[in-house]
Amino acid sequence: MLTSEAISPDKVQAVGRTIGSMTLGPVQSVRRQEQDLIISAENGSLVIRILPRGMIRFKLFPGAAGEDAVLSMKSTVAVVPQENSGGTLPEARLTEEGDKYTLATSEAILSISKQDGGISFMSGSRQFIADQAPLAWDESQAVTGLFTAGKSAHFYGLGEKTGALDKKGERYEMWNSDVYAPHVPEIEALYQSIPLLVVHEEDYTYGLFLDNPGRTFFDMRSNTDSFLMQTETGSMDYYFIPGPDMKGVVSRYTSLTGRMELPPHWALGYHQSRYSYMSQEEVLELARTFRAKQIPCDAIYLDIHYMEGYRVFTFDPERFPDPKGMIAELKKLGIRIVPIVDPGVKLDMNYPVFKEGTMNGYFCLKPDGQPFVGPVWPGMSVFPDFTEDRASEWWGDLHRFYTEMGIEGIWNDMNEPAVFNPSMTMDLDTMHGNNGEPVSHGEIHNLYGLLMSEATAEGMKRNLNGHRPFVLTRAGYAGIQRYAAVWTGDNRSFWEHMAMSIPMVLNLGLSGVAFAGPDIGGFAHHTSGELLVRWTQMGALFPYCRNHSELRSIRQEPWCFGPEVEEICREYIGLRYRLLPLIYSVFREAAETGLPVLRPLVLEYPEDPNVTNLCDQFLLGEQLLAAPVYRPGTTCRAVYLPAGTWIDYWSGQRYEGGRHILAEAPLERLPLYVKAGAIVPHQPVVESTALEAQRELTIDVYSGDESAGHFELYEDDGLTLDYGAGAYSLHRFRLREEASVIKLRIDTLHSGYGTSQDTWRLRFKHLSFLPGEIAVGAISADGAFEGSNSPETYYDEAEQELTLWISRPSSDMEIRIHQK
Repeated sequence: MLTSEAISPDKVQAVGRTIGSMTLGPVQSVRRQEQDLIISAENGSLVIRILPRGMIRFKLFPGAAGEDAVLSMKSTVAVVPQENSGGTLPEARLTEEGDKYTLATSEAILSISKQDGGISFMSGSRQFIADQAPLAWDESQAVTGLFTAGKSAHFYGLGEKTGALDKKGERYEMWNSDVYAPHVPEIEALYQSIPLLVVHEEDYTYGLFLDNPGRTFFDMRSNTDSFLMQTETGSMDYYFIPGPDMKGVVSRYTSLTGRMELPPHWALGYHQSRYSYMSQEEVLELARTFRAKQIPCDAIYLDIHYMEGYRVFTFDPERFPDPKGMIAELKKLGIRIVPIVDPGVKLDMNYPVFKEGTMNGYFCLKPDGQPFVGPVWPGMSVFPDFTEDRASEWWGDLHRFYTEMGIEGIWNDMNEPAVFNPSMTMDLDTMHGNNGEPVSHGEIHNLYGLLMSEATAEGMKRNLNGHRPFVLTRAGYAGIQRYAAVWTGDNRSFWEHMAMSIPMVLNLGLSGVAFAGPDIGGFAHHTSGELLVRWTQMGALFPYCRNHSELRSIRQEPWCFGPEVEEICREYIGLRYRLLPLIYSVFREAAETGLPVLRPLVLEYPEDPNVTNLCDQFLLGEQLLAAPVYRPGTTCRAVYLPAGTWIDYWSGQRYEGGRHILAEAPLERLPLYVKAGAIVPHQPVVESTALEAQRELTIDVYSGDESAGHFELYEDDGLTLDYGAGAYSLHRFRLREEASVIKLRIDTLHSGYGTSQDTWRLRFKHLSFLPGEIAVGAISADGAFEGSNSPETYYDEAEQELTLWISRPSSDMEIRIHQK
């Protein structure tokens, strides 16, 4: 614990790095080489590479001047090969105008100073974006980039960071760190380092992605009219990502670093964990309790105590005498097991994993050629070198130990990598083979967790016979979304941590990580019944939904605080399962576009000044707006509703947006709203996705006030990779409402997957008029409405709700409801 001595005057040090004095200096030559513009200057070179989708890459080579300089443009593994991204290279025109060179594409115009290599950025329509001062470096070649920023600038992204949604006035370090405590707004580094900064100005939004997996910094605090992007080692290699809006930035960024694959359906259910469930019988009893209490659950996690002496790829023979039988019994209950796997391999000559890895040279080495050895849970341990393809393939295939038992999900922890030594990680001079291009750990530290997740995901995929793997990771870098979901680490059972998890997960989403969430209820300390209820209400709508706690804390399974808390938790976990058709469809959108599942309001309403730093509300896709209660003893709260008409999900009361309202929120109520025009699918509550009964699908249509809306409903088997070969169905709903008629068009965009949900129940909720004639007809090739038939209908006058039943469409159709 720190005392006042920590701020003794003789201990106060300046915060942040100094800006080096060396710059490129006068430009001596500029030449084009295919998609590259190579600027040779007095003190180094700068390569500017034109990329698909309007993105531009900048890589600095300090000291490498002249046409004979070696200029490697190799990227890190965070960047997917752009030739496979489906984009085409834009035409780029280079001109010389007095004291500058101009490079122009349809998306951006760069003005490059001949005097010092400084750059001015403009949009393709010559709208000013930002100035970049000449890149500067010091004797150690630590580089600083300084960019101007207007007074209206707001900053987002940067992955997993504490604090508010808007990072204006903050400074952060990119260095994956095992931080058990404290998780407070002032902490600069946690487990994930995603160096993407989204800069949202009044008239333009753009992104900067710094592809450097060593220690880097983003400083929006030191200057009021500019911000800094700094490296400590390695290259200054960054990408300018044009907007012009935030959705454009996120979509382009994820085309650069990749998008997630669709997870298995069960991974979207409710998950239960603890550090640790100590025995096979405890796990089975836990599962039976979920089923006896009819609380939905899809997965139970095994923390480190399931292993024999904390050795990965083992089960303790006394605690878990028959793991395969346990897993089979759990699967009958619709529950899967997700075991933890850490990178530390116990140094033990009688341990097969250690022996095989040592004999084949799969572990990280010190400069003297000896393995790096450090203490973690098993004691002194060695660590796989995931920069080597052969080591990664070996590690991935070790997971046959789990898949042969019926396990389909893996939990990667301690993969920053965490080591119980003063630096809390691997020695920085540890060497990684890197497939023949050795690098030090200090240069690629932040890549370790991503590479471990990749090895795990690919190994699981090879061994699951066409089923989708699920991987959860604590550490990661840009591109982690391609391989794993992310949880936000060792939080506390504090109301403040519940509140802080909202902007944390929202910024992860803006950083490409759509599948993320915190430990519901808090991992450490002691939760309360009230906190567990409020956190479960919120967490039920987060992309990743897991309750997890540590062994010294009181138990926090949903039934641990009496019948009232249990009933409310059951209700909201059930709500998640009812909304799974919506959640899964939004996940599919994330996989296709890179847009987040959980969204800050500023993403959908970027011109609304009231939402630029709105930290305590969020959107699930575009359809639902949630305003969780995150303070004890609170039974009402202010909710901001953006422009439009909003409908209380529970009561149906309508509100005009563009203002704050006071929402009643007794313990059993999460303030939840639907925008008029929304289309929200529901299914019956099931106790597990594995036990899903293929019954009637309900689709709620929120009409009224001449609203318009759209939604794409996605369906596949939720388990295999067959969707990649076309085994899926996709229906687009478009709602148009005029003064006397509601039109709902349903286009069948793809029909490669059939379900037994042959009947759809369409509920037109909160109608603004009494329905009369109802027509259902096909849409011809030229868009004409053909014929009419009368479906089965029911009108609830008290609720102003019209229900009609239709067969699952196999071709385009339209429903028209006329005013009586």
